[in-house]
Amino acid sequence: MAGSSNGSSPDPRPAIWLCHQTDGIEAPPPAWLTGYEQDTVRKFSGPREREYVTSRWLIRQAIGKSANLPPHQCRPVAGRPTASGRPDGWQLSLSHSHGLSACATRASSPIGLDLEPCQRHPQWQKVARRWFTAVEQEWLFREDDPNAFLKVWTLKEAWLKATGRGIAGNLQTLEVRKNFEIYGDQPGEDWQASCCYIEGYLVTLVFRGSRPQWPDITLLEPPPGDFSLVDAVSMEASWEPLFQRTIRPKY
Repeated sequence: MAGSSNGSSPDPRPAIWLCHQTDGIEAPPPAWLTGYEQDTVRKFSGPREREYVTSRWLIRQAIGKSANLPPHQCRPVAGRPTASGRPDGWQLSLSHSHGLSACATRASSPIGLDLEPCQRHPQWQKVARRWFTAVEQEWLFREDDPNAFLKVWTLKEAWLKATGRGIAGNLQTLEVRKNFEIYGDQPGEDWQASCCYIEGYLVTLVFRGSRPQWPDITLLEPPPGDFSLVDAVSMEASWEPLFQRTIRPKY
């Protein structure tokens, strides 16, 4: 089963679990949400509320399938869901956009995930001028390829999640050069990046490890209308590998 590593390997294989969000009759937030999640979901309404609950449903599915437990026995830590709270021992990274949610899992090792719709890149030159390094701007503007920009952006987002930092003041801690040579500010540690297309989205994963690995990728059926924690069935999904890179020390 995808993501079934028990953490005994020194370089456990990462996994990505995905599900589409479905429209339906508005229902009260499910009782299985933690107190922190109940407080958070009250801040949302409509599609944003449904997106939040879908992502929390997926987190429990991802932990359960990784740890070989039913989803109702699983939950993330309180606050930002960067690790499993029950059972412990799994690192998590969550991303969702435009109707697709994804959760990456890995045993006992930092991981970062970002996804973006393949067509989502308006005014990318403005973003690059504001946030990217001079080296990145030079080759991106010369190539004039919005998809190249999107790959760089998701690499940076996944890197910051894996290293536990926010966007503000940190986007240049990872520099992506031509041909996607990647340099980060974490000397003395091995980091890997994998990038692929899945279900019309660009999905990028960053994780600490001594060797490149493609993640196990599983698309799950969407949650039921009441978001009950039934064990979700996997569905067929198409994905296209793009590139793998070792992130080299920047200094």
